[in-house]
Amino acid sequence: MDTILIKPQRRLLAAISFLFLVLTSFNQAFAEADGAKLFKQNCAVCHSLGDNKITGPGLKGVAARVPADPWLFNWIKNNKEVIKSGDAYAKKILAEYNGADMSTFTHLTDDEINALVAFVKNPPVEVKTTTPTDEAKGPKGATEEGVNPLAILIGVIAFLIIIIGVLRGVTHSLKNIQNEKQGLPEEEAVGPWDEIKNWIVTHKTTTAVIILIILGGLLTEGWYALKGIGVYEGYQPVQPIAFSHKIHAGDNAINCQYCHSGVEKSKTAGIPSVNVCMNCHKGISSGPTTGTEEIAKIYEAAGFDPKSGEYTKPQKPIQWIKVHNLQDFVYFSHQQHVKVGKQDCANCHGDVKTMTVAKQVSPLTMGWCIDCHRKTEVPGMKDNPYYESLHKKLAEKYKGLPKEEQVITVAKMGGIDCGRCHY
Repeated sequence: MDTILIKPQRRLLAAISFLFLVLTSFNQAFAEADGAKLFKQNCAVCHSLGDNKITGPGLKGVAARVPADPWLFNWIKNNKEVIKSGDAYAKKILAEYNGADMSTFTHLTDDEINALVAFVKNPPVEVKTTTPTDEAKGPKGATEEGVNPLAILIGVIAFLIIIIGVLRGVTHSLKNIQNEKQGLPEEEAVGPWDEIKNWIVTHKTTTAVIILIILGGLLTEGWYALKGIGVYEGYQPVQPIAFSHKIHAGDNAINCQYCHSGVEKSKTAGIPSVNVCMNCHKGISSGPTTGTEEIAKIYEAAGFDPKSGEYTKPQKPIQWIKVHNLQDFVYFSHQQHVKVGKQDCANCHGDVKTMTVAKQVSPLTMGWCIDCHRKTEVPGMKDNPYYESLHKKLAEKYKGLPKEEQVITVAKMGGIDCGRCHY
């Protein structure tokens, strides 16, 4: 009887133990993830996980340098209180960095600080430098090998020509054999070009129709080829630094306007200077996909020495390659579209947050722009004093029409007039 009761108890105890271990593992995994996130949000601007000195010291081996775990916890929580207590090690750090203040993190909970301490004590292994993938290299990267369709077509045409030549020879031989049996003279072989000439002479109307069809096809192809000049839809150049919009704008949710600061204030969105990159990468020296290789190029351009944390080298400009180009005779204002028109960047540039390498998604042709102006409603006209008078006039003009035709689009405000973009 006892044995029967004990076995289920053992099974229950084993199940509870297993569940406890699983939950502990999950908690540890989440703590590590939270620690990494907290470090990036609060510490990475001033501290690196290696030996590099930024604003503050590198944190490699920090657990062995500081007095004990409670000290590190208290220092992160409120270093000013630790200094006031007369702590010797705190005074040493203060003197070493010329009395520079460190931020306090009293807004963090104890669990968050513990997660941060655990992360700093056991940081992840540094990502090995890798060569950017073919996707990062862009269209010039290695492509999947396959059969060339043009080569297949040429091969098929050559094969058919050979077959036709053989059949013509066989037909001519059989005809001469028949003539020999009937006592008729043997016919001389006629070349293919002579046969074509004879057919053209005897079928002039059909030949003229075929020539017109071929000519029309060539002119059509030529028209579309010329029409495509200056249209670079799908253009994806290889940049001097393998910058990933997916990592920055997607994974890290950095606002487009942080780097392209002119988008709300200027005609152009602007290409960020290397100083903008250094705002973050002074403290972040390794990327998740390329390790230190690409960020080292930023340091080289900025003249920054990551070991000393100072700008000791000559600066070098980064030769970024422009992706979206408009003709010189076209006027386009980012401010008018983003600030006034309240258009999202993705409407023209595509979902950049998913792009490892930026590419041109939209054709940016005049027809494409006009089509957008005809369909896009002007937002906030009623609440914008600039449009107040115009809105009243347009509302009166389209009064009484079906509801869908009363929508005030850019086109109805003169947005497709030639002078809007060409002046």
